[in-house]
Amino acid sequence: MKSLSTLLLATSVLASSVLLSSSLQAKEVSGVQLDESIDIDSQTLVLNGAGVRSKFFIDLYVGSLYVPKILDSTQAVLDAPTVAVRLNITSGMITAEKMKDAITEGFDDATDGNTTPIEAQIEQFMGLFSAEIVEGDQFTFLADKANGVTAYKNGEAQATIAGETFRQALLKIWLGKEPAQDSLKEAMLGE
Repeated sequence: MKSLSTLLLATSVLASSVLLSSSLQAKEVSGVQLDESIDIDSQTLVLNGAGVRSKFFIDLYVGSLYVPKILDSTQAVLDAPTVAVRLNITSGMITAEKMKDAITEGFDDATDGNTTPIEAQIEQFMGLFSAEIVEGDQFTFLADKANGVTAYKNGEAQATIAGETFRQALLKIWLGKEPAQDSLKEAMLGE
């Protein structure tokens, strides 16, 4: 009887270890270790989902979405008081110029081609990509309804860009009707 209870205990420990290692592996996407939660601007946000942005079979970056509580739709993310999109650059093929081009296209798609109302904010945002971008860089965009979007590069605040229309357009680059990549949107929304 003692050996049966020892066997059951060992089986239980092994099963727990497998489940634990599975949850630990879920924090890694394309070689990037993701935090289960982040503390940013005196707020704790939890990982909602993450995926890879790729082009021509090359992984460009890992995009992750952090939220106050798990959300499952674009509208829920837009309605949340604060969310963050994080981009971990995984390819040396991303340059500042290519990032600007991709973001310009993203804003165009996110606004159905009508970027005029947020042109000044987009121009200010583009200024964040004037410095060289290298593999391993991390961009975090804290989208707060009260304050706008605060952009961080490698953990350092770069600028805050006000405006709710701009905040929503930025989030729609990854989560809108025409996202940067459908599979990335699904992954960020935990689908």
